[in-house]
Amino acid sequence: MTDQDSLARRNVYVLVASQAVLGAQLPMMFIIAGLAGQSLAPNPCWATLPISAMVIGSMLTATPISAFMARYGRRAGFIVGTLGGTLGAAISAAGLLYSSFALFVLGGLFSGIYMSAQGFYRFAAADTASDAFRPKAISWVMAGGLLSAIVGPELVKLTNDAMVVPFLGTYLTVIALNFCGVFLFALLRIPKPVAAIHGADQGRSRGVLIRTPAIAVAVIVATVSYALMNLVMTSSPLAVVGCGYLKSDAANVVMGHVLAMYAPSFVTGHIIARFGTQRVMAVGLVILAAAGAVAMAGIDLFNFFAALMLLGFGWNFAFIGATTMLTTLITPAERGRMQGMNDLIVFGGVTMASFSSGGLMNCSGSSVQAGWQAVNMAMLPFLVLAGGALIWLALRPKETR
Repeated sequence: MTDQDSLARRNVYVLVASQAVLGAQLPMMFIIAGLAGQSLAPNPCWATLPISAMVIGSMLTATPISAFMARYGRRAGFIVGTLGGTLGAAISAAGLLYSSFALFVLGGLFSGIYMSAQGFYRFAAADTASDAFRPKAISWVMAGGLLSAIVGPELVKLTNDAMVVPFLGTYLTVIALNFCGVFLFALLRIPKPVAAIHGADQGRSRGVLIRTPAIAVAVIVATVSYALMNLVMTSSPLAVVGCGYLKSDAANVVMGHVLAMYAPSFVTGHIIARFGTQRVMAVGLVILAAAGAVAMAGIDLFNFFAALMLLGFGWNFAFIGATTMLTTLITPAERGRMQGMNDLIVFGGVTMASFSSGGLMNCSGSSVQAGWQAVNMAMLPFLVLAGGALIWLALRPKETR
């Protein structure tokens, strides 16, 4: 670790705190948005549309936020994210108050602004880090989600029935969490990007970047791992409650899942440094496949817990591995365009998964069990795609990667 990394460590601490406090709103909304949507939607097949809207909002704002950060700095971009989260939660609360599904979906769309901004925490951790510290910085920031995994579901238990209108108290709590973000980001110390000098090398174009084999594979694995994680997690509260368990059981399952998403982050960076990104990504995909197998083996509460925790572990290895690979393949001049394009593609895949989740869960077969089976079966072709891409990259000569 170099002297440069003293600043990187400071920024990591701030980003870990931001991940823990602000990040709690995402598990909160993933737990309740589908259940609330089911009570408001005119058709149960649309139950997860509010979550899909949130992911669409994230997809649509990934490139603009990346460009905004490239011009005005990470802190300004993250503050914009908290404002979007505040506005989205306020509109969703209004949708619940007035029993308006359209308003509730619109709130999810604006909440996507926060979700998009949060996606750049991992890149911000790498900005001031040395090559040796970079994978650890990324994984430590991701580890900040451990607290959010505990805080978010517990807040749901405390607030979902705290007011006459179900779930309204939860969204008011989300507004409060976003206000905290402004004070946290005041402590961030990432230098603003230097304005480009006319005639200076601006790096590769988007087309050239995405055609680079290693970059393409990193994007594919990141997209598949995040999309499949979202596909299964979005439906899990509906499946748990639909199989006769309590809302608190659904919250606990999501808590276990989010803990599993972030707990390995304390060691993922060390594992990547020792074994390399490609091997870690491959292990992540295998664990995701195991999650689907366990989910399809039964509908006992144990199956839900085990499947969702495996889903979290697999996502952690595959997604952090892909993120680390991407950061090592681009120059500072290319960060803005490539990181924005990466998250546009990733959240595009997550959007399709989120849209599909509700339809597969509620409209595939005549029972909750049949829908849950369909959700998990849908993982298979995409795991084959991502695994095939990794094998293809491994077989290429090093100089052509």
